[in-house]
Amino acid sequence: MNFLVTFFRFLFHIGYFGPFVMGVLDSSFLVLPFGNDLVVVGLVARQPHGVPWYVLSAALGSTVGALVLALVSRKLGEEGLRKLAGDGRYEKLKSRIGNRAGLAVAVAGLAPPPFPFTTVIAAVAAFGYPLWRILLVNFFARAVRFTVLALLALKYGRAVMVIGRSSPFKWSMAVFIVLCLVASGFSIWQWLRKPMRSKK
Repeated sequence: MNFLVTFFRFLFHIGYFGPFVMGVLDSSFLVLPFGNDLVVVGLVARQPHGVPWYVLSAALGSTVGALVLALVSRKLGEEGLRKLAGDGRYEKLKSRIGNRAGLAVAVAGLAPPPFPFTTVIAAVAAFGYPLWRILLVNFFARAVRFTVLALLALKYGRAVMVIGRSSPFKWSMAVFIVLCLVASGFSIWQWLRKPMRSKK
């Protein structure tokens, strides 16, 4: 628990780089719904003058995280993705994405959880959608999303800070983060386990 508190304090302490670090983790293999949203909102509520830099940092971090995820997925290929997701889920992904890969990435970047952001990025990368397009679309979609969040934080920032300092909120967030870290560990284990099996 202390580690998690220290981690978030570290993210707030490094200021403009906080959303970048959280963005890389949040958009790759870490399962932490609203993780970077909370970091951006908290920082904007504390320092409203930094809005453009927090938005840019969060969007860049998310794009770097998506790059890592896309590169791993590209190595796995469609066959690896099929083994990872299962036949049924794979076929659903393929039929839904089809020729609308760019739109799928844009929606994934804009939509809040539980929309499966990492699944969409992994799928479009494995299906061969150009890497530079994935990154470009993701960057602009995330920039729009974090701009909206930052504007909301400017309006409701004081209320956010009051809620954020309350003990029930801190404890509920701590429990939530622990669950997300467990899910993240499982997610990473799944990604590593399937390729190893396929090599055998």
